[in-house]
Amino acid sequence: MSVFRRLYEKVVGDGTPPGFAGTLEKEESVVVTAEVRGSGHLVATSLGLWVPTDSPDATGHRRIGWHLLSKVTWGDGVLVVVEADETGEAGEAVLLTDRPARRYPLVAPGKLPEAVHRRVTGSIRSRHHRELPGGGAWFVQRKVPGRDGIVLQVRADPGTDVDVVRSVAAEVASKIREALK
Repeated sequence: MSVFRRLYEKVVGDGTPPGFAGTLEKEESVVVTAEVRGSGHLVATSLGLWVPTDSPDATGHRRIGWHLLSKVTWGDGVLVVVEADETGEAGEAVLLTDRPARRYPLVAPGKLPEAVHRRVTGSIRSRHHRELPGGGAWFVQRKVPGRDGIVLQVRADPGTDVDVVRSVAAEVASKIREALK
């Protein structure tokens, strides 16, 4: 790519790296990008973290909302990401289940690890671990990019009775709603 073309893309483009196959939302803006060794780029935006697709037969990227990143760690040139799936509701609470951790070795991380850390922690308004039969659960209030208000997310520890988690989560969500009236 010519110097002129790179400059043009930087000034006029959307900030995504060459070969990025995702489609940004109209209000979504790129914060920072970093190349993943051998498999595309990570792209941090105002709405989430774009990662290379998981499927070996597909090319592209998919966005993980900041509110669905349970844990992200940085060390030895690798960004380790634990993504959560919304697996149910309990009253006004959202139940989450973590996926296995994914490792992204970065060629030149630049400011990406710092930006991801800032966005993930910035989405958290409060968090509390509660002991329950068979384990416990994390109760996390988070701001969801692009939505008004705060959502209560509940992530059960492995082995915790899911019915108990669902019941307690609904009760906590109800108490929060009443306290905000």
